[in-house]
Amino acid sequence: MAGSTYGKIFQISTWGESHGAALGVVVDGCPAGLLLSADEIQVYLDRRKPGQSKITTNRREADQVELLSGIFEGRTTGTPISMMIRNTSQRSADYGEIANCYRPGHADYTFDAKYGFRDYRGGGRSSGRETAGRVAGGAIAVRLLQEFGIRVTAYTLSIGPVKIDRDKFDPSVILTTPTGMPDLDASAMAEAYLADCMRNYDSAGGIIECVIEGVPAGLGDPVFEKLDANLSKAIMSIGAVKAVEIGDGIEVSVRQGSQNNDPFRMKDGKVIKTTNHAGGILGGISDASSIILRAHVKPTPSIFSAQQTVNRQGEDMELSIKGRHDPVIVPRAVVVVECMAALTIADALLLNASAKLDNLKKIYGR
Repeated sequence: MAGSTYGKIFQISTWGESHGAALGVVVDGCPAGLLLSADEIQVYLDRRKPGQSKITTNRREADQVELLSGIFEGRTTGTPISMMIRNTSQRSADYGEIANCYRPGHADYTFDAKYGFRDYRGGGRSSGRETAGRVAGGAIAVRLLQEFGIRVTAYTLSIGPVKIDRDKFDPSVILTTPTGMPDLDASAMAEAYLADCMRNYDSAGGIIECVIEGVPAGLGDPVFEKLDANLSKAIMSIGAVKAVEIGDGIEVSVRQGSQNNDPFRMKDGKVIKTTNHAGGILGGISDASSIILRAHVKPTPSIFSAQQTVNRQGEDMELSIKGRHDPVIVPRAVVVVECMAALTIADALLLNASAKLDNLKKIYGR
C-alpha cells in the first residue's frame, strides 16, 4: 500500500490497523539536538485518545507511546524516530456482521474495490485510529516549531448548528471542555445537541478552526508546493474532513476586490497587513500574519439506526451497526488538525532553509 508517508524533509510514515497489535509512526528528518521526551508526546496523544467523555466512544485505550529509536539522553539524534502505541481494547467480534457488507459512509466498498480484500475490524487501515501515529509525529513537529516561536492552536468552532460566540472566546478552556470549544456556553449547548443525536441513534458533524502564529514570511512556493495547498492536503488527508478553508475561505467568492484585498502598511520597520482575509498566505507563500484554516468534518458514519446497503454478493440488505463509536468526531480530531498543520509548517521551514544562497553561506560559514 502506497501513501502512508507525508512530508519531504520532516517526514512521517504511519503504520498499523485499528484492531491490530499496535499502531505507530516513523519520523525522519527531525534535526539532531532537539530536547524531547515521551511525556511531551504523550500530552498530545492524551488529547486524542478515546473514552474521555460521554460524547466519545467508550473504547478504552491508554494510547501510551513507546519511543523505540532516535532519542538519546533526552535529545533527538538526527536518526529516524520510531514510536509505537499498542492496541489494548479491541473488540473485533463487534464487527463480525459487517465482514460481508459495506457500511454507508465508510471506506469499506472503495477499499474492497481497490484491493479485493479488507480488514473489516473497525475499518483496519482506514480507521480514524490511524491518526494516533500522526499525532505522535505531529507532537515532535510542535516541539520543533516552539524553538522558532511558532505556535499552533486548534479548537472546535462548531458542532451541528451550535457555533461559538467569538466575544466569549477563552483559549484557556479549549483543553477542558469535552467539545474542544473555547466558549463554555456554546460547549454546553453542543453537549445538549449531541445528547439528542445519541437518543435518536444519530451523529453530528462540525468545524475545526486552526490558527498558526509566528510563521515568518517566505514559507511555501508559488506553484505546486503552495503552503496553502500543502496545508489543505494535510488536513484533507484526515479521514472525516470533507472541506478546508484558508482565511475567509468561501466568503471571498461573493466579494469585490476592494473588499477582499488586505492593505499593507509599515509598523516598527516591518511590513504588516491591516486585515487578514487571506489567512496569512499570499501566492502560496506565508506573509508573516497569522495563518487561519478551517476543517469541515462530516458526521460520524457509524450510527445505530438501520441503513440500506449491499453485501459482497451484490444483494440489497439493511444494516444496523454495532460496536463503540463517537457520536461526533470533531472534539478528538482537533488535536489531529493541530498536528497535521504543525507537520506541514515544520516541513516548509526546513525546505525554506535552502531558498537563498545567503542561508547556505550562513550554515556553512562562507
